[in-house]
Amino acid sequence: MPQLVLASTSPFRRELLARFRIPFDTAAPDTDESPLPDETPAATAERLARLKAAAVAHRHPHALIIGSDQVAFCGDQRFGKPGTRKNAFEQLRTMSGKAVVFHTGLCLLNAATGRAHLQGIPTEVKFRELSDSEIGRYLDTEDALNCAGSAKSEGLGITLMEHMRGDDPNALIGLPLIALAGMLRAEGILLP
Repeated sequence: MPQLVLASTSPFRRELLARFRIPFDTAAPDTDESPLPDETPAATAERLARLKAAAVAHRHPHALIIGSDQVAFCGDQRFGKPGTRKNAFEQLRTMSGKAVVFHTGLCLLNAATGRAHLQGIPTEVKFRELSDSEIGRYLDTEDALNCAGSAKSEGLGITLMEHMRGDDPNALIGLPLIALAGMLRAEGILLP
C-alpha cells in the first residue's frame, strides 16, 4: 500500500481519517487560503483542497495525499474560523435563523502519477433562532474558535441547529469520508 498523507494539522480531520484504520502520516500544507477575486465559496474550497495536497507532494513523492478545505457561506457572506470569542459570537448571531452552506472540498492526489480526484460536498445547516444568552452559554461551554462557522456539530453545537442536509455527515466536521473512501478505492486501497 502506498504511503497515505493527510495534508492537514486539523485534529478533527486526523480523528476522522483514523476511522479507516489504515496507517497515515500528517503534513502541514503551506498555502494561502485567501479567496480569489470573484471566486465562489465552493470553488475556493475545492481549489484550496487541491492546493493543500499539492503543497506537500514534493515531500512525499510516492504518496497518496489528502487535501481538504471548507468554506461556510450564506448568500455572499463567508464564515471562516472565528479565532476570537467576539468573532464567534458575531458569526453565530449572524447565522441565527438562517440556512448556511458548509462546502467541503476534497482532493486525493497520487503524487507519483499526478492523478487527482477532486470533489465538492455541500452540507446545508439551518440554525435555530438563537438568543444572545444561548450563544454566550454555548461559547462558555465549547471551544469553537477553530472551526468554520463557530459551531461544532460533533459536540454541543448540534443544539444550535434545526437541521442538517447533505450526503455525508463527516463533511461538516471537515473530511467527507464517503467520498474519500471511493477515491481511495479508485487508487487501489482496499476498504474495509
